[in-house]
Amino acid sequence: MAAIISPASILGSQSPRLKALPPLSLYIHIPWCLKKCPYCDFNSHEVRGGDSGIPEDEYISALIHDLEAALPNIWGRSIASIFLGGGTPSLLSAQSIDTLLTAVRTLLPLEHFAEITMEANPGTFEAKKFADFRAAGINRLSIGIQSFNPGHLRKLGRVHNDLEAYRAVDIALKNFDNVNLDLMYALPGQTLEEARSDIETACTLGVSHISAYHLTLEPNTLFHRYPPPLPDDELSASMQATIEQLAADSRYINYEISAFAQPGRESRHNMNYWLFGDYLGIGAGAHSKISFVDKIVRQMRFKQPKEYLAKAGRMNTIEDPPIQTQHELDRADRGFEFMMNALRLTAGFETEIFYERTGLPITTVQQPLMEAERRELILRDHQRIVPTMKGRRFLNDLLQIFLPEEKANREMVISYLENSAKPQ
Repeated sequence: MAAIISPASILGSQSPRLKALPPLSLYIHIPWCLKKCPYCDFNSHEVRGGDSGIPEDEYISALIHDLEAALPNIWGRSIASIFLGGGTPSLLSAQSIDTLLTAVRTLLPLEHFAEITMEANPGTFEAKKFADFRAAGINRLSIGIQSFNPGHLRKLGRVHNDLEAYRAVDIALKNFDNVNLDLMYALPGQTLEEARSDIETACTLGVSHISAYHLTLEPNTLFHRYPPPLPDDELSASMQATIEQLAADSRYINYEISAFAQPGRESRHNMNYWLFGDYLGIGAGAHSKISFVDKIVRQMRFKQPKEYLAKAGRMNTIEDPPIQTQHELDRADRGFEFMMNALRLTAGFETEIFYERTGLPITTVQQPLMEAERRELILRDHQRIVPTMKGRRFLNDLLQIFLPEEKANREMVISYLENSAKPQ
């Protein structure tokens, strides 16, 4: 296991301390999917032979061992939310999900009415299977629709068509009262009217939550190597504005840049990320952020499924968790990472929570705040800091202001942190 790199020699006795630990979530990564999409940069791996090619029992056992090994870092803390992401977690059997969640409940106290989300993709939906997922304890479903347009689904390399997308939503709503639809816009060759149609369809279906992401060409993807023709910045901005307006007209609250919820249906798991809460990540390549009174630690599990299974499968003691990398956040990283997450929220954040979650006074980032305010990217008073419409439209420009100068590749750092904090 990698050793923690401590900044104590630099900070000495001034190392910041937390008065209280933040809420804790659990992220569980399932790395397999039916097909690797050309835009996807997540740690997902195409499985040969359908779901029969997944080493399901072995992986569930490894996840439970991984969780057991992580317990000393989170003794006495309860879990506010659970998120099963991937990949495509719905490829697993309901029996495996039940075994896993039973083990979680046995090892950790869950808060009352804890939000337990599973990602699912159309093409894996069977009515009985999803009823069994609900019986196992899943109470929120997130469906990777991406588009209801059959042409765009083909261009995105999705395994499902538009009819399967509608069928998936129908099955989901019959079994769950809390359903999120993932959509993408600024797709190859997409028109403004086509983007409008997708969001109108999603709103009409009456789901509790919609996520609408701008397609980006991420490194190490097929689309990055062979870029498709995408809408220009002006058209993309028009699509974003149209999505926001139509969602508002349907009474969805745009509480985060890409997230829209019916009143009271905001994602509790994602909100914990965005307010710099803690999360334990188990599974291949899963990221964790764990706070202690005197330090905040980031971890990443072994990324390749075979290597993860080998490391987690041979654990006999809790002293050998399958952690590939681990480091401690210094002062500058704490301030930047907090801002990188919290400034995604349209209502911003209370200044007091900056101190609660980082152990640092808000004056630590006084100069960047003044610069962001001068450039009309934020509004602030003594109680709250809020990104302006301009700040939300130019979020990376806003975040760059808070990124420490010593970080050589600023774009790479932002991309890494965005990916490490993603719930899926």
